[in-house]
Amino acid sequence: MVVQTASFASVGRVRWRRVLRFLFGPVLSLCLALLTLLAARAAAQEQQPDWQGQVRKYCDASDWPSAIRVLEEQIARAPRDLDLKAWRARVLTWSGRLAEARQEYLTLLKVASNDPDNWAGLASVYAREGKNADALRALDTAVQLDPKRADLHAARARALRALGKRSEARAEFQKALILDPPSTEARVGLKSLRAEPKHELRVGNETDLLSYTAANEGNWASLATRWTPVWATSFGGAAYQRSGVLAAKFIGSATAHLPSLGAITAGGAVGHDNAVIPKSEAFFELDHGWKTGEGTLLRGLEFSYGQHWYWYQTARILALNGVAIIYLPQEWSFSLAATGARSAFSGTGVEWRPSGSMRLGFPLATWRITQLSGNIFFAAGTENFALSDQIGAFASQTYGGGLRFRFSERQDITCVSSYQRRTQNRTDTYLGFSYGIHF
Repeated sequence: MVVQTASFASVGRVRWRRVLRFLFGPVLSLCLALLTLLAARAAAQEQQPDWQGQVRKYCDASDWPSAIRVLEEQIARAPRDLDLKAWRARVLTWSGRLAEARQEYLTLLKVASNDPDNWAGLASVYAREGKNADALRALDTAVQLDPKRADLHAARARALRALGKRSEARAEFQKALILDPPSTEARVGLKSLRAEPKHELRVGNETDLLSYTAANEGNWASLATRWTPVWATSFGGAAYQRSGVLAAKFIGSATAHLPSLGAITAGGAVGHDNAVIPKSEAFFELDHGWKTGEGTLLRGLEFSYGQHWYWYQTARILALNGVAIIYLPQEWSFSLAATGARSAFSGTGVEWRPSGSMRLGFPLATWRITQLSGNIFFAAGTENFALSDQIGAFASQTYGGGLRFRFSERQDITCVSSYQRRTQNRTDTYLGFSYGIHF
């Protein structure tokens, strides 16, 4: 009986083992498979570094080529990953490759048009290209997709402000502040709209210390007003003392700022000449600039062309002026200017005389709202580059420099000095000073 009982017990144990194996065997196999898969993914992550961390590191160092390289390697592995393509568009924007960034965002929007970040990214490209109307349209769509995002309202406010729609921009900054009360961007934006000055009043004095005759003196004042984002005017008057003779003139101009063409300025002057300054003047100027990129050596370009007619009692002079300004990092700039002067004097023929100049501008120091900047320049040709009413037949070389000190948000002073060597061993030492207030 004892033996029989033992055999029944062993048979029961075998049956229970089979039941347990039948019930839990698949579960154990599934758990082993999941553990194997997790281990493989962990190993893959160890082999493939975090691409976002790499891209951020390169962007912090402004190493745009390396950031783009990492993204393109990841896109080659996952060509349908929209997040990778969005990052590539951002880095292209930051690096100043605006045309490529714009195309990348437009391609993204064909497959992900409901993502407000893509519309906001496209708007940032348009804004940096100076296409503020296109930027506003893109931000309109972004805000419609997500009306509760404060950053989108702040970006739309900046676009409105750039277009001169100040009241609408103020309303958008206020919406951003309601959605995000601590928003520094919205508060700064509102402050900029409250106190932006329209007028600049400037007064100045000029002195030419001539080696061959008495010094020339000049005093002037001007008022420039930006009435709208498109229209601006400038009016001024000047009084001169040339070799003991007094003369004066009044000058005025109007400027139209057109997004597609740039700035167009036209004006003229009339004077009580006393045979020492022009009896009348007329001029116009075309000016256009382009932003290139903040991450490159070349930050922007600006070109201007102008024609200026001077009618003296005994001479007629036409000056053709061209200027190219190159904007560099850290607020440095370099400009080249060329002038061709056509002179027609009574009793003589007509002749053209060329001249040119170069100028380097640079910052010197900044203390909160105060700023000191400077420039140096060199000019050579047949006219005095310090004073527009001294265009003659002499040759000269001019060396000089200047300083500008902005001691408050609305006030600044400038001073300029130059030394000019003319033909016949004559010299001219020029000193200029001006004070400007914005209101």
